[in-house]
Amino acid sequence: MKQRILGLENEYGLIFSPNGRIYLPMEKVLGYIFEGLIPNSWPSNAFLVNGARFYQDTGCHPEYSTPECDNILDLVIHDKAGERLLEACLPSAEERLREEGLSGQIYIFKNNTDSLGNTYGCHENYLMRRDVDFWKITEQLIPFFVTRQIYAGAGKVLKVSGKPQYFISQRAQHIHEKTSSSTTSSRSIINTRDEPHADAEKYRRLHIIVGDSNMSEHATYLKVGIASLVLSMVEDGYTVSGVELEDPVKAIREISRDPTLKKKVKLDDGRQMSAIEIQRAYCERAHEYLSAQSHDPVMFDVLAKWLRWLDRLDEDPMQLFLEVDWVSKKMLIDRFMAKKDCGMDDPRVLLMDLQYHDVKRTRGLYYLMESRLMDERVVDEEAVQRAMTVPPQTTRAKVRGDFIRFARAKNRSYTVDWTYLKLNGYWEETILCMDPFSSVNRRVEELVSQVSGPRFYR
Repeated sequence: MKQRILGLENEYGLIFSPNGRIYLPMEKVLGYIFEGLIPNSWPSNAFLVNGARFYQDTGCHPEYSTPECDNILDLVIHDKAGERLLEACLPSAEERLREEGLSGQIYIFKNNTDSLGNTYGCHENYLMRRDVDFWKITEQLIPFFVTRQIYAGAGKVLKVSGKPQYFISQRAQHIHEKTSSSTTSSRSIINTRDEPHADAEKYRRLHIIVGDSNMSEHATYLKVGIASLVLSMVEDGYTVSGVELEDPVKAIREISRDPTLKKKVKLDDGRQMSAIEIQRAYCERAHEYLSAQSHDPVMFDVLAKWLRWLDRLDEDPMQLFLEVDWVSKKMLIDRFMAKKDCGMDDPRVLLMDLQYHDVKRTRGLYYLMESRLMDERVVDEEAVQRAMTVPPQTTRAKVRGDFIRFARAKNRSYTVDWTYLKLNGYWEETILCMDPFSSVNRRVEELVSQVSGPRFYR
């Protein structure tokens, strides 16, 4: 299979819990977090030495965009590195608050909704070929993304007519269109914004804003891996027929409201199918597609796990307690309610719903569960720690990271974006980087050679 550039953008929830009656604008709290990531600076948009982008999004949400990755495992690693970077900023940010006489705790949540019903996203990016019909691809992918929540959803307790109910997905109830260019006013299943950050004659970007942020590495691995596999097979003409939905927006909400996964949604031809049945149709077609390709061990692993998850979801979703976020959270909540003899309207349940997503590993429910129960992870923690400062070595992100290290070592002012690197000042220079697959740039290598190796990579 052809290589593909992948990326994830996660907007994080941010809360400051003061000791006493203190009002503090969230912009101030976010500023202290920025200081922890970019010393001696307080930008609202910055690229880091690992090639990632960190910035303030709408609603004062810190957002971390992974560097460009050309394989799924690298993407899982760098997605987790974003969590670790934010977690690492908490002690220094809280210390800065204490210096100003404002003691309290800062909480950062990798989730998609707040207590007021606002939503913030997890966006997926897949570089795709320009020469295929984007709208035909879109129609093929909509049933897939509508039903994918059964293994990629993060779970959420929401009130329906005043009564709390458990939903599979956090984002599903906030989707209003099949396709749209907007990411806020009319959120869609597939976003049509055409910003490839690459050669626009060869590529465009598939921008997916319908998914939840995942704490589980297993969920991220399959969420992105399956989507990449399905996109490849559709690009190569392996289409799936007979699963077109009559009303995709209605369907995505109906599926989210049914943790039993028995709900059937209406198709264009009048038939009804469950989310599992629709996913099986894609899975079977993907098997045919991969059987005709040269062996790709990662994609075959993705396919095998996809099939296993569908079987287990069909038998009993709770079998995936340690792998699927919405299942893990529901199991924790169900056990708590049984132990405390309380209902889902208990305030402690709502707190658990939020605390599951806390990125601080000593208090986040996901991480407490992981440390006690999980036998194996998808990626090594050593690789995650390294990714906090080292970019992927096989994409444009390496060039960007090398350039930023050089500019900082030389104390030079610089400007960076996805497709260019610029040294500011008297010897101003702009370096274009239009090929996201290229990890080498001659001019950047010349600059880097001006700094000694051991000192440069310290």
